[in-house]
Amino acid sequence: MTPSKILFYLSISFIIGIFIGSIAKIPHIFLWGFLFVGVLIIFVSLFLQKNQFIVIGFCLFLLVVGILRVQISEFNIENNELRKINDKKEISLTGTIIGEPDTRNNSQKLKIEVENPKGIVLVTTSRYPEYRYLDEIKITGDLKTPNETEDFSYKNYLMKDHIYSVMDFPKIVFLEKKDKEISIFSVFYSGILWFKQQLRESIRKNYSPPQSFIMEGTVLGDNGAMSQDLKNKLNATGLRHIIAVSGTHIVILGSILMSFLLALGLWRGQAFYISVVFIWLYIILTGLPASGIRAGIMGSLFLLAQKLGRQSMGVRVIVMAGALILAQNPLLLFYDIGFQLSFLAVIGIIYLEPFLKNLIKRLLYKIPENLLSIISTTFAAQIFTLPIMVYNFGNISIISPITNLLVLPVVSVLMIFGFLSSILGIVSQFLGWIFSIPCWFLLTYFIKVIDIFSQPWAIKTIENIHWIWLFIFYLLITFIVRFLNKKNLLGIAREI
Repeated sequence: MTPSKILFYLSISFIIGIFIGSIAKIPHIFLWGFLFVGVLIIFVSLFLQKNQFIVIGFCLFLLVVGILRVQISEFNIENNELRKINDKKEISLTGTIIGEPDTRNNSQKLKIEVENPKGIVLVTTSRYPEYRYLDEIKITGDLKTPNETEDFSYKNYLMKDHIYSVMDFPKIVFLEKKDKEISIFSVFYSGILWFKQQLRESIRKNYSPPQSFIMEGTVLGDNGAMSQDLKNKLNATGLRHIIAVSGTHIVILGSILMSFLLALGLWRGQAFYISVVFIWLYIILTGLPASGIRAGIMGSLFLLAQKLGRQSMGVRVIVMAGALILAQNPLLLFYDIGFQLSFLAVIGIIYLEPFLKNLIKRLLYKIPENLLSIISTTFAAQIFTLPIMVYNFGNISIISPITNLLVLPVVSVLMIFGFLSSILGIVSQFLGWIFSIPCWFLLTYFIKVIDIFSQPWAIKTIENIHWIWLFIFYLLITFIVRFLNKKNLLGIAREI
């Protein structure tokens, strides 16, 4: 058994442990028992020189470690100092804004780290006055536990980001800009947010709504200023992922960009480095959100697998990366849809894209290679992510494959010229305007596609999907992939 395969099995065991720990409370006496059995198997196997049993022992050991990691996380949540004083009236807290304010049309959300009692509170306040990263403020209001409904748990959604308390429209007193004794990262992050704001202002100078909304979403991952009507149209057409820091979007965009660069005649190594640099430049410009960083890691590792030309090795690397991310925050497995979509999109492209590409090539043998890559990549990612989308949001866009096919070919060009026009617009409004002209035509086309296809019949609502259907779907698709693999139709190695 190769080292990479051993690491793959160990990673899978750890992830399974996190899954078990997330759905069931396992008593410690059983965990210590399994841990003892795992260690015993390892030592006996070492004595008998049975290497395969050593791997089994370590897999059992890491499975228990995964369960314990979830329990440690739950213990930290239960003992969070700020969480213990939730649901108290008129409480005053002093803290520092630790992230970019999430600005909406009529409000803004501030993530504030409080020192005493220690914890993070999410504050919703009015649109003005504006606040900035590292501002120290005093808030006075009602501290609440995030709400939960039958359809959506805001509590679980925030919990993955270590936020267990919220405060709506408190009285806020600005104290000072906390720029003393800050870390190198804080200086770097402050610079990124300042540059992002300059880009945002440049975009608004050179584009008018709704083009400016699309450009802000595409280049900066911002959709706070976007009208609800435009958001509904993007949802109906299945194009919402394009204007957000989405794992699916980054994976598809990276794959298409690499295919495009290879079609231009670049070597695989050159295409890989350019694509990775482009992905991380995009994530930096969006303000380094945690979801974007995770998506960037997944996308970069997927491109690495393409560079190496070994998709089966790519699966192992992706699973190992997923295990490391979950070791840092095990709550992502159940409560971060973006993490789930990033992981599934990569797996879908690795396993289904080669088969779909060959199938489409046989049906449409004169199709251009670049367009072929866009179609096969998009379909593969969407097949694997569709059940999660339907399960969580209850909606399915029946014309999503068509709209993605029409729009994705221009997205990479739109982003490149969008970057150029936005950056040059900071230096010279005239240069920004010159480079915005191609974007104007592309944005007009983009919006026309949205307007044409955003019809009431384009989106279907499927309510109350039971989790068992997710299990059945992914079990079915696993059997299909294994069948195609045995028939040598996937174009990848037979082993995982």
